[in-house]
Amino acid sequence: QGQLVESGGGLVQAGGSLRLSCAVSARTFGTFKAMGWFRQAPGKEREFVAAISWSGSTTSYADSLKGRFTVSRDNAMNTLDLQMSSLKPDDTARYYCAASTTTAWARDTSVEYNYWGQGTQVTVSS
Repeated sequence: QGQLVESGGGLVQAGGSLRLSCAVSARTFGTFKAMGWFRQAPGKEREFVAAISWSGSTTSYADSLKGRFTVSRDNAMNTLDLQMSSLKPDDTARYYCAASTTTAWARDTSVEYNYWGQGTQVTVSS
């Protein structure tokens, strides 16, 4: 759809950090409510990473990622970010930005989101 564009992926050593960003046009961002990040590793299903409510006041994380990943949004700059730290080889995946025009809550299921980016690759070496 070309309305969500991720950036910030790359190759990093285990223990390192990366910050992913999802850019959205101002006109489109105004229609988005909850937003989130999902990831998909080769041979695996897409899985929930983190989500943030429309206001930014509520966040949700996959249990295994709590304390290492932080999701944030800047409604003035039309961006969604994911700060990742203490990265592990198991975090290697393609990371997708997602947005919902229907729900304002930080949901953890992909069906809640009706707009998706093309993804950005994160590779963590051991």
